Amino acid sequence: MIKLYYTPGACSLASHIILNETRLPFGLEKVDLKTKTLEDGKDYLKINPRGAVPAIEISPGVVLTQNVAILPYIGNLSDIAAFRPAEGSLDRSRMLEALGFCEDVHSAFGMLFTPDLSDTTHALCLKTVIRRLEQLEQLLESNGTDYLLPAGFSQPDALMAVILSWATPLEIDLTAYPKARALRNKVFNRPATQAALKAEGLA
Repeated sequence: MIKLYYTPGACSLASHIILNETRLPFGLEKVDLKTKTLEDGKDYLKINPRGAVPAIEISPGVVLTQNVAILPYIGNLSDIAAFRPAEGSLDRSRMLEALGFCEDVHSAFGMLFTPDLSDTTHALCLKTVIRRLEQLEQLLESNGTDYLLPAGFSQPDALMAVILSWATPLEIDLTAYPKARALRNKVFNRPATQAALKAEGLA
């Protein structure tokens, strides 16, 4: 059974959503990112030395980290075609490309969570966020679907929706990005997402 190390509302929520979508058996371990400990007090750094979430334990002592590795790995275990494009195919590369873009957006948003940013630095970070949001909106307009890939809902959509959900606590106005907002809302209305939010104490 896969064990997912997560922090409520963090980017690990995307892995939680995809695990729910696949209906694979899995367990959860909550991580306090400030103290780098688990709920039982154990040192999370012994599991993931970088101290970030998500991480998944595939078998005892075998741990995989990073969204761009974890999300395709989970998809490969599922029977959902959109989650597991063939190795070596263009569709597979497009999925990895979309996940890479998600991480670009992730990095832009993440900078705004840095405490005690000066007004000048905040403005520069926000400029990068806006540039990434404009790129996302253009991508969604050009690909002819409501999602990031032609096959429909898949792992990059879950990750992007979670990142976009941070706009509210960061006080970022998404009014100018209707397709991005629609993507976020579609993903958050899915039963798998609602179940993940409930399990993480966010619903």
